[in-house]
Amino acid sequence: MLYKSRTKPKELRILELLDKRKGLAEKDQYHYLNLKKGYEGELLFDSLIEKLQCECLILNDLLLKINNSTFQIDSLIIIQGKICFYEVKNYSGDYFYQSDKLFKKPKLEVINPLHQISRSESLLRQLLLSTGINLQIDASVVFINPEFTLYQAPQDRPFIFPTQVNRHLESLNAIPSKLTDKEKRPRNN
Repeated sequence: MLYKSRTKPKELRILELLDKRKGLAEKDQYHYLNLKKGYEGELLFDSLIEKLQCECLILNDLLLKINNSTFQIDSLIIIQGKICFYEVKNYSGDYFYQSDKLFKKPKLEVINPLHQISRSESLLRQLLLSTGINLQIDASVVFINPEFTLYQAPQDRPFIFPTQVNRHLESLNAIPSKLTDKEKRPRNN
């Protein structure tokens, strides 16, 4: 069940309007296109998780804060006794993984999304514990674009590749889940 839908980021809306009105400088155009591509990838993932048949709560586009630290979660699914959250990347092209770093071929280093989900997972755990919730958290990076390839991908990292997304969602559907009123009820703290 979709509980919180996604809204277009304010920065993306502003850049769209500026681009239509007067065009953007090359640097701003590049940033705008990256934001737009990321948003489109998130919408694609949203369209897939909205088809889940299991009893779950789906919260998209979360901006959370704990101990003066703000963090963002693209998609979060609450299933009985477990929280799955996803960092969605709409990268296209050939990438490789080396020494815990991610590179776009031929050798352009990009921010490793594993670092982002590690931070977000830690902050989410702190937030949940501060409200008395102690649930298992599974964090994953979803590469949603079918034109994405990651060479030398380590098998022990929480990556979900384009060819694995449907199987992953099928595995969620296979989890017996019955949410209680307590899990469904929003907390006010």
